[in-house]
Amino acid sequence: MLSRLRHWSQHLSTRLPSLLPSSCALCGSSGETAICAGCHAQFFGRGGPRCTQCAIPMPVKGNAPASRCGECLTQPPAFDATIVAADYAAPIDQLVLALKFGSRLALAPLFAHALRDALLQERAEEIPLPTLLTAVPLGRRRLAERGYNQAWEIAKPLSRALGIRLEAQLVIRQRDTDAQALLHPDQRHQNIRRAFVVPDTAIDRVRGQHVGVVDDVITTGGTLGELAATLKRFGAVRVTNFVFARTLPK
Repeated sequence: MLSRLRHWSQHLSTRLPSLLPSSCALCGSSGETAICAGCHAQFFGRGGPRCTQCAIPMPVKGNAPASRCGECLTQPPAFDATIVAADYAAPIDQLVLALKFGSRLALAPLFAHALRDALLQERAEEIPLPTLLTAVPLGRRRLAERGYNQAWEIAKPLSRALGIRLEAQLVIRQRDTDAQALLHPDQRHQNIRRAFVVPDTAIDRVRGQHVGVVDDVITTGGTLGELAATLKRFGAVRVTNFVFARTLPK
């Protein structure tokens, strides 16, 4: 598995220049790669330790960091692990906004490439990979307004990079919800509660599976937690998030 991921790393590295302008997407410097070496090292490096469950940055105490943060220990979310590529901070946030609201779909392979690299840095040979992949679904109204689902656009190249089957209708959003980022933390749980369902046609495909869920940003983890809880109610045995950027605590 590790050798296959490294092969895709080289493959995507050669393809990205043809998909994006010949300048760094972050600093604008000329070059043949979508992200220049300097920006890649600064914004996509391994960095410090993260909580294995929610990917929040963790302090190092003693000889080794704790594997899970206090919040995940006391109130564990329904998902089991989270892989992130970068922090949601300048200038990474501008890439996310360009894909999410600016129709810059050519950025999606870059996000997938960064996620695959993050998985390699987490010692891929020791991390159980999902048996199938899906993406956080949009509600009908938001999908009609935007015209595409940015999470799905990231999931397609990530599926190819990991060699894991991608399921479009594994879980659906059964009602439109308000944007979580616009709500007070106390309102977010109620907003997203029971928003997802596994359709009858997908129940047999979920049961007994380790499902990977793709999204662009994780903030509180509420949406991903509700989605993971839904998948587990329908028989999934494990859920791992693959999220491009992690919002930092204030």
